[in-house]
Order: sequence, then C-alpha cells, then structure tokens
Amino acid sequence: MRWKRLTGRTVAGLLTAGLISAGLLPVTASAAEATDLARGKTVNASGSHGGYPASNANDGKVDSYWESNGHPADLTVKLGADADLQSVVVKLNPDPIWATRTQDIQVLGRTQNGTAFTSLRARAGYVFNPGSNRNTVTIPVDGRVADLQLKFFSNTEAPGAQVAEIQVFGTAAPNPDLTVSALSWSPSSPSETDDITVQGTVRNAGSAASPATTVNVSLGGVVVGSAPVGPLAAGASAPVSVKVGKRPQGSYTVSALVDPTDTVVESDNTNNSRTTASPLVVGQSPGPDLEVRSITSSPANPAVGAAVTFTVAVHNRGTSAVSAGTVTRLTVGSTTLNGTTPAIAAGATANVTVGGSWTAASGGATLTATADATNLVAETSETNNTFARSIVVGRGAAVPYTELEAEKANYQGTLLQSDAERTFGHTNFATESSGRESVRLNSTGQYVEFTSTAPANSIVVRNSIPDAPGGGGREATISLYADGKFVRKLDLSSKHSWLYGNTDSPEGLTNTPGGDARRLFDESHALLTETYPVGTKFRLQRDASDNAAFYIIDLIDLEQVAAPSSQPSGCVSITTYGAVANDGLDDTAAIQRAVTANQKGEIGCVWIPAGQWRQEQKILTDDPLDRGQWNQVGIRDVTIRGAGMWHSQLYTLTPPHEAGGINHPHEGNFGFDIDENTQISDIAIFGSGTIRGGDGNHEGGVALNGRFGKDTKISNVWIEHANVGVWAGRDFDNIQELWNPGDGVEFTGMRIRNTYADGINFANGTRNSTVYNSSFRNTGDDALAVWSSKYVKDQSVDVGYDNSFRNNTIQLPWRANGIAIYGGYGNKIENNLISDTMNYPAIMLATDHDPLPFSGQTLIANNGLYRTGGAFWNEDQEFGAITLFPQNLPIPGVTIRDTDIVDSTYDGIQFKTGGGLMPDVKIQNVRIDKSNNGSGILAMGGARGNATLTGVTITDSRDGHVLIEPGSQFTISGTPNGARAKR
Repeated sequence: MRWKRLTGRTVAGLLTAGLISAGLLPVTASAAEATDLARGKTVNASGSHGGYPASNANDGKVDSYWESNGHPADLTVKLGADADLQSVVVKLNPDPIWATRTQDIQVLGRTQNGTAFTSLRARAGYVFNPGSNRNTVTIPVDGRVADLQLKFFSNTEAPGAQVAEIQVFGTAAPNPDLTVSALSWSPSSPSETDDITVQGTVRNAGSAASPATTVNVSLGGVVVGSAPVGPLAAGASAPVSVKVGKRPQGSYTVSALVDPTDTVVESDNTNNSRTTASPLVVGQSPGPDLEVRSITSSPANPAVGAAVTFTVAVHNRGTSAVSAGTVTRLTVGSTTLNGTTPAIAAGATANVTVGGSWTAASGGATLTATADATNLVAETSETNNTFARSIVVGRGAAVPYTELEAEKANYQGTLLQSDAERTFGHTNFATESSGRESVRLNSTGQYVEFTSTAPANSIVVRNSIPDAPGGGGREATISLYADGKFVRKLDLSSKHSWLYGNTDSPEGLTNTPGGDARRLFDESHALLTETYPVGTKFRLQRDASDNAAFYIIDLIDLEQVAAPSSQPSGCVSITTYGAVANDGLDDTAAIQRAVTANQKGEIGCVWIPAGQWRQEQKILTDDPLDRGQWNQVGIRDVTIRGAGMWHSQLYTLTPPHEAGGINHPHEGNFGFDIDENTQISDIAIFGSGTIRGGDGNHEGGVALNGRFGKDTKISNVWIEHANVGVWAGRDFDNIQELWNPGDGVEFTGMRIRNTYADGINFANGTRNSTVYNSSFRNTGDDALAVWSSKYVKDQSVDVGYDNSFRNNTIQLPWRANGIAIYGGYGNKIENNLISDTMNYPAIMLATDHDPLPFSGQTLIANNGLYRTGGAFWNEDQEFGAITLFPQNLPIPGVTIRDTDIVDSTYDGIQFKTGGGLMPDVKIQNVRIDKSNNGSGILAMGGARGNATLTGVTITDSRDGHVLIEPGSQFTISGTPNGARAKR
C-alpha cells in the first residue's frame, strides 16, 4: 500500500526524536541549540498529485503528506532570511503500513540576495524505514541560505516524491529587525476641522544595519500617510512624523507599519507593525452637515414611457439646524430636477419631493441626488452631499453591451435552424443557439458581418469549434475585420465545451469523445485597441490561416468598455503583498495576505489593479482550530475592489481535481469563500473547469461560496467556466458554531457565463436577498434558484424566504431552468427576460430536491419568456415555459401575472403530475402565443388543484388553448380570450 490516512499528529520536537532514531547525526551542543527554521514558513512545490499539496509538508502532521506528480520534483522552503544551516530532516508517516522506500534527494539553497540555487548536498539515496528509523531521515548540510530546496529524482515505492514533514535546523544569520513604538498624535483631542499628525519611533532591533525604507500610518485600517525612514545601524532608532489631515467624526485605531513592501530582509518580519491600545477619537465640529441617504422612485419598477417622480431623503448629521430653502437636485440621464428642502433640525431627516418627472427610457439609468446643490450652507463637510443609485426600466438587465445575432447579420455560410421540437443532446448546434439559429463557416473566405449600433471597443463571440480528436479541446483563430480592414486574430477554444454521452445525468457525461455531444458552445472575448463608431461593419471571417474544421457563429456582444478605474483612497494593492500582473505565476499567496490584512483591520480595502492575476487556491480564512479535513471558514469584514471586470481578472490554469491545497474538492481552487460582511466589485473570476462530475467526479469548482451572512454585496463581477457561479449557504453541520445563513445578500451587475451547473443558488435558509440587473448565459443548471433545503439549524425558521430575482436577463441554460424556486415563502420573480432553455422551463416551482415546504405567497410577475421549455430525462418528460411540479409537497399561494410567454417549445403554463396540491393559482394579464408542441395551459392527468384566469390571452397553440387531461383533478376557471377548452 502506498499510503494510509491517519489521525495522529507529530510531537513538536527539534532534534532528539527524529535525529537520534535516524542514527545519522550525533547530538552536539551546537545542534541542540539550533531551531526548526521551517516551522510556519511557506512551502512550494514544482507540482502536486491529487489531494496531496505542498502545504501538507509543513502542517505539523505526519499523517498528511505532499506527493509530486512525477520526477524530477522540487520542494522549496522559504525561510524568509538567510540562516546558517546544520541539517534538514525529512519525515514520512511512521505507521508500519508504509513500506520501506528509498528516495533519491539533492539539497540546494539560495541566499536572500541570490538569484539561483546552488548545491549544498549532492544527490544520494536515503532509506525511509518505519521500523528502523521510524521513517525519518536527517541530511547534514552546511551553508547560509534563505530558500532551501530538495530535488527528488526517484522513489522506489511511488511514482512521485513524498514528504510528510520537512524541518530545517540552523541559526538565523545577522540581519536587521525593524520595529515601531511610541505612537501618539497631535492635537491629542482633535475635531473634524483639525489637521492631525501621528508621531512614532522606528528602531532597528536586529544585528545588522538596515537600509532606508518607509513607514505607513493607518487610521481604522486605512493607510492615510507615509514618511521616509533613513538607514539605521543595529540598535539605532529614529523618530517619524506623518500628517494625516482632517478626519470625519469617529473613533479610529491607529497603527504604523515599517517597511510595508517588505523590501528589507529582516531576521523577524512579523513585528513591523504597532497598533495603539487606545483609539484616536475625532469629535464633531459644530455646524450643519447635509447628506443624502436615499432616492425613492415612483413607480419603483417603471415601464418604458412611464412618468417617474422621485423623493430624496436628506439628513442633517450636523449639530445645528439648516433653514428652509436649500436646493435638492436630482439628475437622471439628460434630465435635471430640483426640489426645495424644508428646514432640517440637527440629527433630523427630511423627505424632499423633487419637482417634475422623468420619462422612463428602456434600459438603465443612474440617479444622482445632491443636497444643497447651490452651496448656500457652510457645512462641516462638503464632500458627502451626493448619493447615486441605478434604476432599470422594463424587463431584463440593463446590460452595457449590444447583442447581435449571426442569422440576422450579413453572412456567407450555412444557416443552421433547429427542428420543431428543438431536440437537445444529439450534437444539435441550432438547438443550442440563441434564437435557435446560427451560421456555420465551412470554407476559407466565409464570414458573418455585423453592423454595430453603438460605439464599441470590445467584442465577445459565442462560437463552437470542434473538439480535439482525443478530447480536451483545441484552439483555433478566426479573423476580425472592421470596415474591411484587418483588426486582429481572435483566439477561440473548445476546451470548456463538448460533453459526451446519452445520459441526462450530469455526472454521467464525459470529456472523452464518443457518441452524442452537448454543451457545444463557448465564448471568446477581446479588448480592441480603439473605439469603433456606430455603423462599423465587424466581420468574422475564416481566412486561410484559421484552421479549425468548421466554425459556428451564434452571436456577438459589442461593448464600449471604460478605461480602468483608479485605485480608491484607502485601498491597498495586492502588488504590495507580492502579486505581479501578467507574469503567469501564482498570485494566491499575495492575494490571501492582502485579504487577511483587510480582515484584521490593517488595511481598509483590497485593490486588484488592472491585469491578469493567476489564482490557484481559494481565498478564505485559516481555521486555527483545524476543524475537519477541509477548511471551510470564509472571509468576513472584507472589501475587494477592482479596476473593472474587463480589466482586473483572476484566472486559474489548473482544473480543480488536479489542484492541491484547495479548501474543498467540490468548491474548487479559485474565487472566494465568504462568511459575512464582504463586498466584492468590478473584477472577473475565470475558472478552468471542463466538466461537471463525470470522469472521476472532476467538478469545476464554485467561484463564490460560503455562508455569506449579513451585509454581503457583490457587484459587477464576471464569472466564467466554473461549475457554479455562486452558492450561498452551507449546511448547518458544517462547523455548527459558524452557522450564518445569507440575509440581505445583494448581487447586482453580475455577468455569469458558461457554467456546468447553477448560476446563483440561494440555499440553506438564505433570506431577504436579491439578484438584480444581472445577466446569465449558458448555465448548466438553474441560472437562478432558491433552494429552501433541510440542511439548516432550525427547519421552522431557516426557510428560504423573501428573496427576489428582478430585472435579470437569462439566455440558453443548457440544463435545467432559467429560474427555479424550491420551497419557502415570499419569494419573487419579477421583470426578467428568459430565452432559449434547452430542455427545462423558463420558470419552475417544484418540490423535488426534498425542500422545506412552500407556504405563504410566491409571485411570478412581468416576465418575458421566449422559446422556453423542452424535453428531458430520456426525452420522456415535456416541460412548459412555466411549470409547477408538486412532486411530494403542495405548492400554494402562486400568482402569475403581467407576463408574455412566446414561442414555447411545449406548453405555455403547465401543472404537472405530482403528489401535492396546487391550490388557488392566480393567472392574471398573461399572454401566451404559439405553444409549438403543446397547449397554452396544460393540467396533466395526475395534477391536483385549481387556477383562476383573469385577462389571459392564448393564441396559436397546437394542442388547444386550455387542456385538462383525462383523470386530472385540476380545475381551471375563467375563459381566456378566444380560447376553447379541450379534454
């Protein structure tokens, strides 16, 4: 047997147990004085096999280990600073079940100023025997290094190198050691109008001189100033003074950090900061201070062309009243509206009715309100008078791009059109196309040419190219022209598409070619070097050097992408912690350090600048109690901001099932694990998954997962090639003391593409949460779902309730629903556009997946559903555009109103056979047009319950407008316009 997982831990020891039992090194006085310099230090490897990452080699446990993915292999310990070495101890599990083995090892080292490794101990074979040396080998070494590396060439009992624990014994070499002390500020009791200065002392407590560096001062975790620190001899000190300016009223922790970018190599790099025991308290200055708290629109969700009025809440946070007559101004688009503000006492709030109205235009707009817009009042602060929020008009998301369909463009190629039943899963490209049509390019010179309707400097192409003959995808190019001039080659890939198999079980599909295929499309995106005006003809052309066997073009998105945002005040860049953009190396450790610093209050915000940043491990919180095999403690009290989803992009190259050091095999090796009060905005997260479950349970990971808790807000995040975009909620038995269901979680401006399962799932008691103004395309399971699961603390309380999916655009779910609700109450599906589901409904309410019961009300209102529904489960089950499926529990309190259901594959609204009732369903002001292979409204033979129709119009349904199958116990009252009942 190669290995066995045990539960014991190594005894914390230095030399005695390991070295004496190994019989290789006598215990001398100098050896006994040496310390294990590797403890707690970073360990990296050239590669890892399966779930045996490099971090296992330094986790204090001999029952976990690192294993490489072949030979030769490197394992490197980063000591942090030069040390004079005496020995290296390599341990394997001493359990006798481990066979004796010999590993060929060379020892190398690199100094803190060096660039290359040099040999410290020549390659030799070392015998690991759980009987004689208790599977511990000691290698004497001599040299001064900061990085210690073991190079493995062979292992007689395994295909890769194996190390359970590595220890490096020696003594620290002379180096500086910078510390901060004696922090104070003046004035000692400032107000908001005072300029504040922070003073302190920097000391070099080390044994060698330190070069010049800097010291940063933070208030409340936000860096607010810095000062230079000159060279310091060993033992010397220097005063520092940092001006931090005026600060708003409040209490601030004061901290200082010397050498913030770690440019000085120190003997101890953990003692560079100092935080005062008492906070800096800034008092409020006398006088008025107006701020806008909120903007309310009426109606809240206006239709296109509606007259919208506004009310602005203006608060006086000052100490004295403000007289009546100041102007509160609101701008929306090109419209400016003014309101007269009444007198506002200190601490009071006035709701100001803004005069006039705005005519709602299709899409989105930004509302900006300003208090004291004409500057009549001398305020304590003039920087907090403005507040902005977005408003979305009509159905769907107000996306910043224009989508253009290939079949409606000018083309030379073959038009692909789906069959009447839109058959899925049989390598049917047209069924998986937007609008159920696309264009195939077979020959050199063929093209699709789109004419832009708005300025654009970026392009997204939804396309399909063939898989590699043996699977795993291939790359190819296609040529982009603008007005006849060559622009660039676009890189396309089939790595993330092409799943094979006749089964509808996602875990049964494979990446290995053979038989039928599905999930045929993926997307490619590119920023262009210039902005192209309205009317530009963008041509995607197959040139001679574009060598895929065929190209299928479905659609493009054209977008005018803004320049990268600037680093916000108070945010600290991940580059400060060692991340390097666009170098192809793993930046996980730097990102994790920055997030941890923010969580500890050392910095105010994590900034991810423009660039490509490689991330190969989930960002989370280290669990000091080590509860369980997989760390499942998320981050909290963290703000992460980027320069824009097109600019600040995290990516992984390693499929989750091949990655070591992940927090959970299901959740993957990328993205963020969130527990509470986390804000993430304006970034992209690109995974590397290629399958959901098949081929050995090789899942694609989850970009954002965790408990989510309260005050978590995610905005403008692009997620692609994950198994799941967002999974909000953990099971109660997953560290019970951390139980913290999502409450008030908000998602806005999300762009989720090409997943293997859900887009966003509100599970495990998530409540009061919203997905708004977001877009989803090509999700594997439900694009949006509320799953009121039973894995909660209290099933009577922890129900999925009062969640809202509003103004979202959902396209082309290739498996399952556009939006689904499984149990709970008070959930709402409003103002969404859903199109081209492959095999399931646009909207489904169901009690499969064993949820907690439905109760109260569920609202489906003002949605547009186009070409939805389909056949699944061996093509034996046909689903309507809206389907109610009470598999084993009732679904009461449903209202469906103000909705258009157009061009459904099967029924418009379907009441499905199940064990539960569907009582008192209200269907109001609904239009159902062209149910191609079914009825306008269908009650199946085993359905039970009743529905009332009011203002319903049904036209052009193949099997009758209202059909109640024989044996059904479902009744429908009210007659649709022009409809006829059919039994």
